[in-house]
Amino acid sequence: MKKSLIIIALAFSIISCNNKSAEVKEIKTAYVDTSKLLQEYTEAKDIDAKYKAKSEEMGKELEGEVARFKSDAANFQKNAQANGQAWAQQNGAALQKREQQLSYAQQAMIQQLQQESGVEMDTLVKNVKKFIKGYGKEKGYAYIYGTGEAASILYAEDKYDITNEIVKLLNEKYKSAPTTDVKADTKAELEAIEKKK
Repeated sequence: MKKSLIIIALAFSIISCNNKSAEVKEIKTAYVDTSKLLQEYTEAKDIDAKYKAKSEEMGKELEGEVARFKSDAANFQKNAQANGQAWAQQNGAALQKREQQLSYAQQAMIQQLQQESGVEMDTLVKNVKKFIKGYGKEKGYAYIYGTGEAASILYAEDKYDITNEIVKLLNEKYKSAPTTDVKADTKAELEAIEKKK
């Protein structure tokens, strides 16, 4: 009797496990290669081009100052040899001060460009995340993972990669969107730089 009760209990547990596994819904997942997305997304390319152009323009202004400094430093060197160490010590402070100012100007330029581009890229990343979230809800995904340089997935089958689809949709949205400040600024600055060349 005890054996038959145990067998019946086992049979019920097996049947209930089979029913529960049949009820489990498949979870829809995908991933986006974030490095590839940022390389191929037109808005990200425009922001990158904008700050490269801005960096080159600001760098040219600084290059002129650096060239004048190098010329003055060469002249100082000749005069120091001709006029002696006392003269060099007396007049060298001004040259060192100019060298420091150039270094500070270069650091300030780099910091300004990094800060400005960082703000725009942060906004872009927030908008891309928002877009992917909406896309995931619309398409019925339970999870959309990100891969790339800061990989959160170590392996995934290629069939779950939706990067190209996301890039295509983002580029279409960016092209069709009314001209925004970033888009207008980028195009205007690129055109201005092209005219100067």
